[in-house]
Amino acid sequence: MTCGSIPAHDSLIRAGAAFALSLFLVGSTESAWSTRVEVFYAPEDAPLDHVVTLYRQAKRYIYVSVYGLTYPRAVEALVAAKKRGVEVRMMTDQERTQETKQHSALQTLRLAGIPIRVNAHDGLMHLKQVIIDDEVNASGSMNHTTSGNRYNDERMDIITDHAITVKAREKFLAMWNDQTRYRAWTEE
Repeated sequence: MTCGSIPAHDSLIRAGAAFALSLFLVGSTESAWSTRVEVFYAPEDAPLDHVVTLYRQAKRYIYVSVYGLTYPRAVEALVAAKKRGVEVRMMTDQERTQETKQHSALQTLRLAGIPIRVNAHDGLMHLKQVIIDDEVNASGSMNHTTSGNRYNDERMDIITDHAITVKAREKFLAMWNDQTRYRAWTEE
């Protein structure tokens, strides 16, 4: 082995590594461009109004897990989605169902044929997440309430990404199908 061949060998290795890195970056750039994250803060951005717009655009399904749901425009948009043939499912916290406005909103959803499940375990069902059509996942600190949208300090992230949304859908369905931790809501 001569000293002259080592730099040539190093150059080839560096060139190969640079080529591999460029392929990785091109692939990463393409997938990164397909992901979009929008961040909305309440009260100034009225985040829930953006979610209601997403409800109106849904084509196949809307899965909602939220501790509190009392915002009339959200309830109306979910009912309208169900009427246009979109599959709509709702999960919420059992204790929260006793609150008058929440109870009324859930009754409206149920009358529209939207199935509702609540936690049967001792903890809270405290997720605040919406999954739409395997493409959009909205989550953050905000409940679907007028206070959350107009008065509280809240955050809502709307993520448009297939892989992230599929993972969220899988978690929702795992919770939905867990007969030990969740049950159908009944007006007791």
